[in-house]
Amino acid sequence: MSEAPRTFRFVSSDRRVREDRRFVVGKGRFAADIAVPGLRHVALVTCPYPAARIVGIDKTAALAMPGVHYVLDGRELAAATLPLAAGLDTPHVPRRPLAVDIARYAGEWVVAVVADTRALAEDAAERVKISYERLPFVLDAEDALKSDAPLVHAGHGSNVLLDRTFVWGEVERDFAESPRHLSLRVKWGRSSTVPIETFAVAASWDPWREMLDVWASIQMPKYPDQTATALKLPASSVRVHYDVDVGGSYGVKRGIKHTVLVGYLTKRLGFPVRLIEDRLENMRGGDAHGPERLFDVDVAFDDTGVIRSMRMRALDNVGAYAGRSPFQLGKPVGAIVGPYRIRSVQYRAIAVTSNKTVQEAVRAFGQSPTNYAIERIIEEVANSLGLDRLEARRRNLIRKEEFPYLIPSGSTYDSGDYHTVIDKVLAHADYGALVAERDRLRAGGMLAGIGLATCLEPSGGNSSFEPLLNPKNTTTTWMDSCRISVDATGAITATMHTASAGQGHETLVGTVVGETLELDPERIRVVRPDSLSALPSNSPVGSRMAVMLGGAAFHAARKLREKLVAIASHDLGVPLERAHYREGGVFDRDAPERRLGWMDLVTVAHRNFHKLPPDMEPGLSVSHVMQVPTGGALPTADGRVQMYPCFSFEFHLILMAIDPELGKPEIRRYVVGHDCGTVINPKIVHGMTMGGIAHGIGAALYEEFAYDDEGQLLAQSFMDYLLPSSHEVPPVEIVHHVTPSPHTVFGQKGSGESGYLGAPAAIASAINDALKPLGISVNTLPIKVSLLGDMIAAAREKIGEPQGVE
Repeated sequence: MSEAPRTFRFVSSDRRVREDRRFVVGKGRFAADIAVPGLRHVALVTCPYPAARIVGIDKTAALAMPGVHYVLDGRELAAATLPLAAGLDTPHVPRRPLAVDIARYAGEWVVAVVADTRALAEDAAERVKISYERLPFVLDAEDALKSDAPLVHAGHGSNVLLDRTFVWGEVERDFAESPRHLSLRVKWGRSSTVPIETFAVAASWDPWREMLDVWASIQMPKYPDQTATALKLPASSVRVHYDVDVGGSYGVKRGIKHTVLVGYLTKRLGFPVRLIEDRLENMRGGDAHGPERLFDVDVAFDDTGVIRSMRMRALDNVGAYAGRSPFQLGKPVGAIVGPYRIRSVQYRAIAVTSNKTVQEAVRAFGQSPTNYAIERIIEEVANSLGLDRLEARRRNLIRKEEFPYLIPSGSTYDSGDYHTVIDKVLAHADYGALVAERDRLRAGGMLAGIGLATCLEPSGGNSSFEPLLNPKNTTTTWMDSCRISVDATGAITATMHTASAGQGHETLVGTVVGETLELDPERIRVVRPDSLSALPSNSPVGSRMAVMLGGAAFHAARKLREKLVAIASHDLGVPLERAHYREGGVFDRDAPERRLGWMDLVTVAHRNFHKLPPDMEPGLSVSHVMQVPTGGALPTADGRVQMYPCFSFEFHLILMAIDPELGKPEIRRYVVGHDCGTVINPKIVHGMTMGGIAHGIGAALYEEFAYDDEGQLLAQSFMDYLLPSSHEVPPVEIVHHVTPSPHTVFGQKGSGESGYLGAPAAIASAINDALKPLGISVNTLPIKVSLLGDMIAAAREKIGEPQGVE
């Protein structure tokens, strides 16, 4: 695809992130900063039970309070709107912003109260009287599969939303012919991203223009379209303002139910309405939990540890409704063997409903749990053979000369050099000294272990998991766009057509356009128009924007260059092949003194129509809508699909020490090797990797949305839902390597989910290495201190090791 050079002027240079200027001085513009005249506020009344029939709602006392304008229930809202869009074909599992007749999890929204202030709305919410009839409920995914389980949606007839088995290659033969088999069950606990900013949305309806204006902290594809559909409006009547900063997301800022709720209220009441979740609402009813997944993995391998085949069963507890979460079982298909040469795979994906908070898209969209399962089974293969864990990985990794590499599920990995990345990390860390330090800690009475993990980061996704898991969906493009305009003064403005959640997209676009036009990126202003002025975009999900937005910006800039060259060729009277572009100007290659500079060309384009080539439009405005590289095809009947064009690689190396008396783990050293192809901005990639590792540490050791036996969420604040702080996140040493992708304009690959994909598996590896002398292991995340301490104490007692202070 690329005509771009492999040596760069601005790409890969360590330039500042332009967005940081406004953020560090408090000049961001977030949804909560939008001050619309006449704005009123929403508070929510939620169901206290995991499953209950709504018998009656008494609004009288709330409506009698001064400053209270409305109390909305689910039946009224449902009569005026359509159910929220669902990815799977599950018409009998409707999902709405407010519960209708039955509430299906503790914390589900039942009533919305509108008042002059948020505080007043909360006071009024407490006066709404709701009568409930409690119903049977189910919390555990395996229990939900049982024939006598309470049905979360009786009309669906089952708790199973998805159950599909894929077979790629000769699985039965490979298992039969392999001398060794091994089985393992691992569990990924329910956690999420809990960004600093909860979801916020403000909406204002103008009945005279028939226009709904929306300001929201979104990260969601097709958000304007889904809002319009649910509110029964033409899409041209919904204007989403993308020029709103988002205070973190990592996938969860979909907020479609929030938006439909306030959209209806502003239309119904005639004044602007805003909903900002508090932390409790976000955790209980924000519908932003991540995967809760149980894996059963079987592998067939030979006496040298080379894995020939794998069977994987993934059972996902998606909560009360079918949001995007069932699709999180689909994305791993695109990298189902990780970075390993496993020649056949059977993959069974099961998604069940339960009476828990709904899942949504969370960083890596299901890939990190799958990577954890794959890495655990690799380590067990090594342990079963008495083989070094690092060597087991080396023997199974795809080699550099094998790329492009076709995996059993139909994806072709674009490029990679996995062994070199590992070698660079081992050299940087002085692996021999690291092993010696582990052994020194053990000799001193500590439990200590070295953690290893590889992982792939699929990037630039084309949403093929949608038709893969729902044949009625025939989506084969997931485009992104850029427009570049040069005004009559020569100023350059580039546009991106979606909101940005802190990933540095303004810097990305400015750098790419500057590189292509050979002009300082600081000269390029980057803006985000509203949805009615926007070109097609699918938002920053799936580590796609470096590939897609970067690619669209490159191609738009190339079109601009070509127009400038055509103008100069005509004006100078030379053939196109002699008109040479350099740093904003064009000269005759055979007579370099004959030259038109930037402003000369701009003036011709804007003011001198008589100097333009025949049939050329005046002005300088170009755009490009980019299709996903390697995309465009539906999955085959057996589920083979090219889901992502590019695959980044990471290798994590950790030294961990555990106090045997307390069971408290401490990361003493953390080194990660990272290859996302050509790095467009090193500061952005560094920040994403660091943030992803911190997120992964949380998922591995601290964060969990746990429920009690009564269906109540136990983690309802940061007192209960523990996040890693600066004390728990160590200094991270990042070793970079560059294997360019052949599918992208500069060789770049995605990096938005980096760190998080490998950190949990690496931490589990380190803990299990530390526990190995005690003869125990852990196969459930998060590995909390309380669990670890109890396991260590029980194991030491069993082997007769002294307890307490020695």
